Amino acid sequence: MPKWVTAAEAAALIPDGASIMVGGFMGCRSPHRILGELANLGTKNLTLICNDGGMPSGPSGEPLYGVAKLLANRQVKKMYGTHVGLNPEVAKQMNEGFLDVSLVPQGSFVEMIRAYGAGLGGVLTPTGLGTIIEQAAHVHSVVEIDGKKYLLERPLGADFCLICGYKVDKAGNIWYKGTTRNFSEAMATAAATVIVEADNVVELGGIPPEDVVTPGMLVDYVVDGGRQDG
Repeated sequence: MPKWVTAAEAAALIPDGASIMVGGFMGCRSPHRILGELANLGTKNLTLICNDGGMPSGPSGEPLYGVAKLLANRQVKKMYGTHVGLNPEVAKQMNEGFLDVSLVPQGSFVEMIRAYGAGLGGVLTPTGLGTIIEQAAHVHSVVEIDGKKYLLERPLGADFCLICGYKVDKAGNIWYKGTTRNFSEAMATAAATVIVEADNVVELGGIPPEDVVTPGMLVDYVVDGGRQDG
């Protein structure tokens, strides 16, 4: 059974220098309360594994939406992502030499995470062949199979996974609403410690067994986040 903690307690679990996976898409269904507390703590030298750099503002005009809080605070030293163009702070810090960013095609990104969770040795893909991606740190080598070349990309895991579930029951079982499950399902299998922020806490049986996406056995901590939009 997972342990139930506050957002502040969850953020305090993460030390300087940790690697964190964060679910969500442009901040949509990211664990906003946990990220806010992590920003307040000022935890430093983080490696961030997230689809994007969040947004300068949210759908209701709130500033620094999603992981943008951490980036604005310069708490992140290394980032793996697929699209960062909507947060100018990322480009600014890259150009300054402060932030090291590895851009990974979205399909490769989620497959690298899935591979880590499944205990696989890597991902084979032709995407990026003949480009500077071949020299990226996450690429192990170029291999040839049956006359066709591929990049062998390393699995991608983390110390902590921070995700948000629309419904979470008392045993930590998670149901995601619509497309907001995006990367969270794979991320929950690829981190040493999984922390979920619950939009809505329900009793056991509140999620039909066939609707459980991430089983509670994968979850270490749950934060009651209250109902949130965005």
